[in-house]
Amino acid sequence: MEHLLELKNIQTEFKTDGKRVRAVDGVSMYLDEGEIIGIVGESGSGKSVTMMSMLQLISSPGRVTGGEVYLKGEQENVLNYGSDSEEIRRIRGGKISMIFQEPMTSLNPVLTIGYQIQENIMEHLNLSKEEARKQTIEMLKMVNIPDAEQRFHYYPQQFSGGMRQRIMIAMAMSSHPTILVADEATTALDVTTQSQLLEMIRDIAKKTGTAVIIVTHNLGIVARFAERIYVMYSGGVMEMAHAEDLFSHPEHPYTRALLRAIPRLDDPKERVLIPIEGLPPNPAERPEYCPFYDRCEYRMDKCKKEIKPDLKEIRKDHFAACLLTEEEKKQKKREIDEKEVKKAPLRKAYKENCLEVSNIKKYFPIYKGIMRKKVGEVKAIEDITFFLKKGETLGIVGESGCGKTTVARCLMRVYEPESGTILFKGREITHLKDRELKKIRPKIAMIFQDPFSSLDPRQTAESIVGESLKLNGAVKTKEEYHTKVDELFRLVGLDPSLKGRVPHEFSGGQRQRIGIARALSSNPDIIICDEPISALDVSIQAQIINLLEELQAKLGISYLFIAHDLAVVKHISDRILVMYLGRIMEIAECDELYNNTLHPYTKALLSAVPVADPVVEAGRKRVPIRGEVPSLTKRPIGCPFQDRCEHAKEKCREAVPPLRDTGGGHFVACFLYE
Repeated sequence: MEHLLELKNIQTEFKTDGKRVRAVDGVSMYLDEGEIIGIVGESGSGKSVTMMSMLQLISSPGRVTGGEVYLKGEQENVLNYGSDSEEIRRIRGGKISMIFQEPMTSLNPVLTIGYQIQENIMEHLNLSKEEARKQTIEMLKMVNIPDAEQRFHYYPQQFSGGMRQRIMIAMAMSSHPTILVADEATTALDVTTQSQLLEMIRDIAKKTGTAVIIVTHNLGIVARFAERIYVMYSGGVMEMAHAEDLFSHPEHPYTRALLRAIPRLDDPKERVLIPIEGLPPNPAERPEYCPFYDRCEYRMDKCKKEIKPDLKEIRKDHFAACLLTEEEKKQKKREIDEKEVKKAPLRKAYKENCLEVSNIKKYFPIYKGIMRKKVGEVKAIEDITFFLKKGETLGIVGESGCGKTTVARCLMRVYEPESGTILFKGREITHLKDRELKKIRPKIAMIFQDPFSSLDPRQTAESIVGESLKLNGAVKTKEEYHTKVDELFRLVGLDPSLKGRVPHEFSGGQRQRIGIARALSSNPDIIICDEPISALDVSIQAQIINLLEELQAKLGISYLFIAHDLAVVKHISDRILVMYLGRIMEIAECDELYNNTLHPYTKALLSAVPVADPVVEAGRKRVPIRGEVPSLTKRPIGCPFQDRCEHAKEKCREAVPPLRDTGGGHFVACFLYE
């Protein structure tokens, strides 16, 4: 049978420091008509470079050095076409369309979105300007852009992130491609928006007969949407199988390790994540033998003696690049299962509250005109009330713009709330002046989302971690300073001999460990973790989550854990607080919230999170969520969720439901539970 698309032995190299580095090392894959396939793997595994190589989008100092690409309808190897040739331009955006990760950098900010889509249609479908305009409006309607006729004239910056990605999908589909490549297309988006967009891509693809390639590091996404999956590592394909077979019977040790490292929504709370130790090999120093050897729990002497294995068929339509026989893998698995599994650290239960927040509000003024006249206010958070016990983790979840980070900044006293009270260890800190806050601030530390941009690139790791020790007078002598810095490095699992390096010399996971060491240096009672793992790979996420849990058990620290990944939040939190449009929707103990979800918004959030198991996914009930989060300047009257809620009644449109206790410390702000 002829495939719609076939890649054979693709090899791509980049020239760095005078050396040729092979980023893609002999990748072969295929795609059939109307099929959805997934390509997964850690950062640097070669997923995106393979797709760019296929479309001849690799620019100097990189080049495709070998391989073949065959596309149905083309007479020859697509890689024979010049990268600027008319033939390849006809294929790019015409037969094969691509949606990139960041829509704002993919859309031209000085051209209207209508013009950009219209131009693409005129280029590939040879339609007149008027016909192209009509089709553009149809495409915008197809991806659910409201008021498409008016918004034709809007610029990209006038849309939210989710809307911009919808526009990218409309542009990609406007030329009626036979293949759509979604390259991490929903990574930067909220879980609900991500779910909506991927379901939309699937529906449009099935309706139009378009084949789809989903490139992602999220195993849950491919479990929900892909029919076949390729697992990539260090520039090569490690395993390929149908989705159900891959998740139920993974054959390659790397795939098995990935599945053990990720938290799942249906996991028991006490499950310990098992990270993949070490880092992928540097492409410039990739060994001749299996690239996963150094991190593999199944490794045997023969794996190092023989050259890198090719994909071989284990059973029908299931391929893996592993030298071990089925019997050898079973024996190794028995040995691994017999090893003592690291248990979740035991934590001491404290009764006292270290933080009490009552009815805090934070508004930001809106100014207009040359005279900067105040014309209104953005009500970022309203009536936020909760407590945090010593040694407890409170997870805070919600879509972007719901006020999670604003709450964190009010607690850090970066912002001063308009009203309400914040009690830290019994002392009110809501309106303290800077001089009075000097003693309080070291006790509430923060770990940031991006470990690179939150570290000074010119400072050494030692000075980043040790700066707080000097500022707060925690050390008296140089010897004491060096001893304490070394102790902090060891505490977060870093070798003190690395302390003379600067941030760019560390991996992403190591940089986040430096951020954690910096937070610990002031001996805090509370650490606010603001999306601390969302920028990290699956295996590194597991390491950081385990580290945070160990530190909490050892030091009795309280965490406020802000994230949009509900599987991670479930794993690490004792209680969970759900926010929407600046208000609290629901608070409950972790298991209670997941097993007895009350608020319609929380139900929709949980439904949107994919589980890394196609069988579980097929049996889950979907709770649809309409539309997008409204602007805070146009907040709905009454319940903030009423315009997206299928249960909304007249009362919901008139009054804001109070947060009420339904029993056992489970609070919900919904009139359904009056």
